[in-house]
Formats: sequence, C-alpha cells, structure tokens
Amino acid sequence: MDQTRRYGDGAKSNKLLQFGNEAIAHGAREAGCYFAAAYPGTPSTEILEIFRTFPGIFAKWSPNEKVAVEVGIGSSLTGTRTMVTMKHVGVNVAMDPLMTFTYTGVVGGFVLVAADDPAMHSSQNEQDSRVLAKFMKAPVFDPATSQQAHDFTKLAFDVSERFNTPVMVRETTRIAHAKGLVELGEWAEPVRGERMKRDIERFVMMPNFARPRHPFVEERSLKLLDFSNEWEGNRLELNDRRIGFITAGVATNYIEELMPDASYLRVGLAWPFPVEKARALVEHCDRVLVVEELEPFMEEEAKIAGLPVEGKAYFPRVGEFDLDAVAAGLKKAGLLDETFAMPEPAEVVARPPVLCAGCPHRGIYMALRKINADVYGDIGCYTLAALPPLETMHTCFCMGASIGNAIGAKLTETKPRHPTVAVIGDSTFYHGGITGLLDVVTSRANITVVIVDNSITAMTGGQHHPGTDRDLMGNEAKHVPIEQVVKGLGVEKLIVLDTYDYQNAVDQLRSAVRFEGPAVVIARRPCALFPTKIKPEPYAVIEHACTGCGNCFRIGCPAIFDSGKKTERGLAIATIDADACTGCTLCEQVCKDDAIFPLAELNKKREQEVQV
Repeated sequence: MDQTRRYGDGAKSNKLLQFGNEAIAHGAREAGCYFAAAYPGTPSTEILEIFRTFPGIFAKWSPNEKVAVEVGIGSSLTGTRTMVTMKHVGVNVAMDPLMTFTYTGVVGGFVLVAADDPAMHSSQNEQDSRVLAKFMKAPVFDPATSQQAHDFTKLAFDVSERFNTPVMVRETTRIAHAKGLVELGEWAEPVRGERMKRDIERFVMMPNFARPRHPFVEERSLKLLDFSNEWEGNRLELNDRRIGFITAGVATNYIEELMPDASYLRVGLAWPFPVEKARALVEHCDRVLVVEELEPFMEEEAKIAGLPVEGKAYFPRVGEFDLDAVAAGLKKAGLLDETFAMPEPAEVVARPPVLCAGCPHRGIYMALRKINADVYGDIGCYTLAALPPLETMHTCFCMGASIGNAIGAKLTETKPRHPTVAVIGDSTFYHGGITGLLDVVTSRANITVVIVDNSITAMTGGQHHPGTDRDLMGNEAKHVPIEQVVKGLGVEKLIVLDTYDYQNAVDQLRSAVRFEGPAVVIARRPCALFPTKIKPEPYAVIEHACTGCGNCFRIGCPAIFDSGKKTERGLAIATIDADACTGCTLCEQVCKDDAIFPLAELNKKREQEVQV
C-alpha cells in the first residue's frame, strides 16, 4: 500500500508486513496525531523517521527527551493530538515534566512511546518502563505484536482524551524491530488546536493549585481501573482448568506456542492491572503463572490484590525472553517434561563491536591513549573505544555524565596520576553536556573536555541535531555551533582539531591538559558513514616492507587484518581491505616501516615496474 495516501481518500484497509515501529507510526497517523517530538534512541528511532513522511503532520527532534516532552505538552495544551517517543533510559530524563503533566491532564491526546531494551542490545541498563508509568499514574499499553502496536497506539489517543491523562505505549526491542502482519485503516484528519486556553488553576502547578489535582489523579486511576477490567483488549480465555497464564508483551507469543491449550489472561493494558479478570482466571484454574519480561510487574499487582499467582520463581528477571528461556521456566515449574528440547539454533559467527573503518573518533582516542589520560566517557559510538585494542574509555553512565564524573573526580582525588579528560559527542553535548560544562567553568575544575564532533547523531542512524543545518522535516534550520556555546559559557582554553591529524591531536591534547583551568577540545571530522566529500582513495600495505610491528593493528580498524603471511621473524603481515578502507590515513601515520601507501599510488608503481 502506498504510504503517501491521504486521509479520507476512500482507500481500503490492507494488511502489510510491518515492524512494530512502523505500525506505531501508522497507528498515530490514523488517530489524527498532528505533532510528534523525540530524541533518537534505539530501539525507538524509526517511529518518527516514518511518521515524518506522512502528509499533513509535523515532527521534530529535540535536544533531549525532557525537552521533547515539554514541547509535546505545549502542543497538547493547544488541543493538538501529540506523540513523543524515546527509549527507556530517555524516560528517566523526561520524568520531571511527566510527573506534573499527569496532575494537570491533557487537552489534546498525548501519547508517550517508551521503547524498552531487554538484554541491552544497545543500552547501558535494562529497565521496565511499566514501573515508571505506574509511578506517574499513567495508563500503559503493552503490545505483543505489530498489529497490537498499531491498534494500541491508535486507541491510546482516545483513552488520553477520555480520561484526561497522558498515556504510555511501552514496546520492547523485539516488538520494535520484528515484523508482523498489520491491517491498516483510514487516516483521520490531523487534530491541530487553535491556541492554548488559559486555565491558571489547572496548568500553573504551584502548591495551592497542585494539591487539588492529586485527588483528581486518584479518582481518574479508579476510572481507568474500571476501563481495564472491561476492555476487551485484556483478553480472558478460559480453557484448561489445570493451568492458566497471565502474560503480556512479546512473552505472550512464546508461552502460547509452548502451552496452546492453557487458560489465558492476555494483558494489553498493564496498568491499571485488570484485577477482576485476573481473579476470574485464578478462580477457574488450579494454578496460575505470570510470564513477563524484566520486572514482576503484573505478578506484584496480582499479589497486592491477594491473588495466589507465581512467576519470577521460574522465569528470569533479567534479559530478553525467547522460546528457550520460557521453556526452561516451564520445566522448572513442572509444566514441561524434562526431555522436552528446543531445536538447536543455527551457529552465528560472533562479530565483536568495533568503531567503523575511517571512524573520526579513532584518531582522538589514539591520542588520548598516547597521553595516558583518565577518560570519563559518555553515550555514543565512541563508547566502543572502551574495548580492545583501544581501551581508552574508563567510565560510562548516562547521557552527559562524562563531564560531571570528571569534575567530581578532579575535585576529590588526592593522588592523581593521569590527566583528567571527559569525552562527549556532539549530539550528546547538546543533549546533556551543556550544564555539565557550565559546572566546569563555575567550579574552575582543572579538567579537559573533549567534544568529539562527527556532525551527526551517528549511533542511531544519522539524525540531525542543533549543530546541523536541517530539521527532521527536511527544512533548513538554524544551527548552533559548539564553539559559540563553549565560549558563551566562559571557557578560556578552546582548541579545534582534525581527528585524522594524529600527531597534531597528541600535541594539542597535551597543551589542553597542561592548561590551568577548564579546557575544551573540539575534535572534529564528519562521520565516515555520512561523508561530506567524495570518498578518498583506499590505502594498501607493501608486504615486503612490513616488519610486523603491529602498530596498524592496534588502532582497531576493521579494514586492517592479518594477511596470513609472516615476516622472517614469524610476525603477522597486515593487509587492508580496499572496499572497507576510507582513506583516513591513520594507519599510514603510525606505520614505522613506511609500508602503507595509497592504493592508487602503489598500482601506478606496479604498472611502471611491469613496463620496465
């Protein structure tokens, strides 16, 4: 089906194979969502990248998740249907405005999509956002398929406006990035408000106005509980009396495949938990187990209601579920014969994470290793420098933490041995590093902040940020140069360098760390995956000149590998994959034997030798 079809054109519903993120974007569009904001974060990023392609809407990236929610709240207050998306750790950043927004309630429907990442495929922790939804007393939908991701998102806008509340749709990586059949419907006219209507007692949350809103939240929660018990999306299916399961999310698919004849409560709205339907299941069955990823969220809700259920005694509290994990839990619970075995999975060749060939971050980390700095790190592609062979990042907590970590260490350590350096990416600096740098300046902490500027949000696929010149809709945007921000905060020592110029990077870093007071180094070079110039010529190794010193191996470039040939001393001779090489020249700069040259130059010499 043509995704550019316009609402109200009479197009028939069609079933398409869609990722969960695609389905969410379509569900929001069909609900008449006009405005969407986000900070990109795997596994949520694609939602806005798809949504922004639809006609009649507006979507934007914000500097961080808190700002995205605040922008979204402003949109909702005008009466506009609004969606804000983020990964699970981003919900932590956004909790401040969300906690108050549940008190004021919405005007236009407001849906928060939180993408959890069980097994931490691309995250620094596992987190169950259902817990945060309950904490802020907002209903949370938990889809088990792409179709449910579509349907629940569409419904969430109606629930938001009906109950005057922000609503969370919580997906996981397996839902976001797995495909399923989705039946799509008609697009509604986008709901866009005319203006904010003033209501000081409702929207100015100072204590005397906020106190009466708390009882409103509690009354709303009771109404939502009634809805949860009545809603058909919380599906109660009474079959075998011997065993029943309460399940939600992707775990539903695994347990149904293994125990098709059992009784089920398939939960689509995890909070408020449908207690009465769970009670009916317990009364019907001899035994009830709760199967859910991560936290025992529904298990605890059932037990609070006095229901005798089991769950985490058999199923893990960590990691992502699959058929093997669920089958193991069923065996432990005595529900599957010990002889039951899953088919052996196909062997997958391990591919350790590594900075890309030509990655601009490689040169600055080589330089940081050279000066033997204590490197306080941050969230981004450059976090991979913590791994061999570079091993030049020593901490990583959350977006923007590197600068604060470095300040605290410098202000408290009594026997420093190495230079104190914080490393942060350009997008991450705009997200959460500016206030940290302000603290560096005001506390006059003697640290160096290295901003690795690859001119894009590379880790999540190349999204624009405040330092680029385009917005999500493709419009020209006013970019904010990092230099202006740094100077505006009062930093006295500022250096801008090219990360491909290795020796200069070493010299400039030494200059920065020797400076008494705050220093900032902007290490700039565009991401190799989003080049701004024609790709340079690749390089090659002259085998007879290579002594096997291994310097080129130690930069960790995936285009450089062991040729399988040895020197007279039995050392490995390097070779370079011409298709992978970007011509960054770093290997040439560290080669002691003058054995690495541009491939075109070597080919020309070979042609001349043949002619002679």
